[in-house]
Amino acid sequence: MARSGAGGWHTASPEGRSGPRPFNQVSQSHRLLHSVLDELDVWRARQSDLPSRSEAVRRLVEEGLAASGEKHVEIRLSDGDKLILIMVCDLFKKLKLKGDIEPEFVEEVIYGGHYWALDWKYTGLFHGHEDSAAVLHETVDVLDIWSFLEDGDSRLSKQDKDRVAAEAEPFGKRVVFHGFDGNGEGEYMGIARFLIEQLDRFTKFKGRELNAHMPRIATHRRMLALFEPIRRTMMGRDLNADEIIEILKAMLHPSRRKA
Repeated sequence: MARSGAGGWHTASPEGRSGPRPFNQVSQSHRLLHSVLDELDVWRARQSDLPSRSEAVRRLVEEGLAASGEKHVEIRLSDGDKLILIMVCDLFKKLKLKGDIEPEFVEEVIYGGHYWALDWKYTGLFHGHEDSAAVLHETVDVLDIWSFLEDGDSRLSKQDKDRVAAEAEPFGKRVVFHGFDGNGEGEYMGIARFLIEQLDRFTKFKGRELNAHMPRIATHRRMLALFEPIRRTMMGRDLNADEIIEILKAMLHPSRRKA
């Protein structure tokens, strides 16, 4: 790869000469940049002092580096905790109960003060993660809007379905909730799956993977901004074709919309 005289990077052609990057690569890079900047601006807006983009990047990098060094959760037990655990272990052994937790191991940990061993042995239990209340509420809102969208679209006449498909292209042809990005939006996806599969909420989404394999939360937020005023009028009715079209159009990033 060589540097151009104008300061941009050029790729080498098959003959070894430098040339401009292919248009599709540039387009993909621009789309990725817009998505990253959207997420960055959302994070900035949640901070009390609304930092600049450069400051936000600096803080996020510091947080990421700090988190990467925390391999194990520090476990501390009070004397009361130890007594309760020893009593439970005794009960398990006397009743000859079988489970994933080994009472003999827990006793050895407590008597020896090897609390770190609990994290090493039961990594799925001591992970240090707790769902954010803000992410929970936003996940519920996203599931709610897509429930309304799918239900409303399924009850449209053929004429209205054709209009949604044409006017909200390409999103109107198949109005289906695909979920969140399994890599960058794992907390949202985990909460959604738990609500659906364990708590039997939003059961219309049961059995779906819910991994969109691409960033989705910024898109959902644009849709929610349009849906919130409509939600207040939703008593006893479905979304109509005009409302579905308006909300689905918000899926397209503003930079890609026609003037």
